[in-house]
Amino acid sequence: MKSQSSGRSSRGGRGRSRRRSGDARSRQPRSTPKATPRKGLWSKIVAFFGDGKNAEKPAARNGSHPQREQPPRVSRKPESVEVTSPRLYVGNLSFDATESDLFELFKGVGEVQNAEVVSYRHNQRSKGFAFVQMHTVEEAKRAVAELHDKEFLGRKLVVSGAKSSEHARN
Repeated sequence: MKSQSSGRSSRGGRGRSRRRSGDARSRQPRSTPKATPRKGLWSKIVAFFGDGKNAEKPAARNGSHPQREQPPRVSRKPESVEVTSPRLYVGNLSFDATESDLFELFKGVGEVQNAEVVSYRHNQRSKGFAFVQMHTVEEAKRAVAELHDKEFLGRKLVVSGAKSSEHARN
């Protein structure tokens, strides 16, 4: 086997260059650009999600161009459905409202047959709307006239006729 007696090797040894003999202080420092310090995991996470100090928004992920401004969203007005049956739709309902609360509210207008708050199956939390079945169509029309845009549990109700099953299929 050959041994290398001089301090030099042809490969430089493990990717590092070895110093030449002589006084290292007398040489001029090399003008190599300084490497940026490596970021730690936490720095990378903060850089990815933003630290909340800068007001820039990240680029949209839906494929839209980041500089293109999106028009502001217009709040949707609920569709007004004519009352043709005693079944009513009650929207913009407080999540704290119960069926008994609705029953009591609509009982002041006419005879209520049923009140049903629509909720999620997995956690039983209200979806924010309900259906109320009145006794007659006239009572349903009166309930829409009196209770639409009325404040109930901190929110303005949207009361209109419920869509029939034939209308929902089309």
